[in-house]
Amino acid sequence: MAVFSSQGQAFNQTRQAFLATALAVADTHWTRLRGLLGVSSSAFRNGTGLWIVPCHGVHTLGMGFPIDVVYLNDAMTVIHIQDDLQPWRFAPVRSQASSVLELPCRTAAETRTAVGDKIQITIEKQEKNTIEKQKKNSVEKKKNGGVAHA
Repeated sequence: MAVFSSQGQAFNQTRQAFLATALAVADTHWTRLRGLLGVSSSAFRNGTGLWIVPCHGVHTLGMGFPIDVVYLNDAMTVIHIQDDLQPWRFAPVRSQASSVLELPCRTAAETRTAVGDKIQITIEKQEKNTIEKQKKNSVEKKKNGGVAHA
């Protein structure tokens, strides 16, 4: 994820505050494994975030900047917050967590996010349309003997 690709937003419904307006999603083995590695602190600034799903805990090995980590359960309720997780550290594993938001350092404090808050994740529909187009092109490519048409 050397280039940060926004796919959605994270909104704290309890506090009526955006946690991330440029939210990337790590939901495959490789994107979860890569996480924020290769992302610079200047690219990961206020308004950005990474939603890792599924996830019970994270680390900052190989990273060059601190982050806030917000653990969410299946109901999208905050169950734990790890503020200011420094580089080369392990955050606690929370078995009740189903996903984790990685946010720029101090985001949780600035938005007053607390355990028990409800978080809404909105993923842009464009991504689904892009995936559907890719699937359609793949099917057409097979039909046309390996040639895809735009």
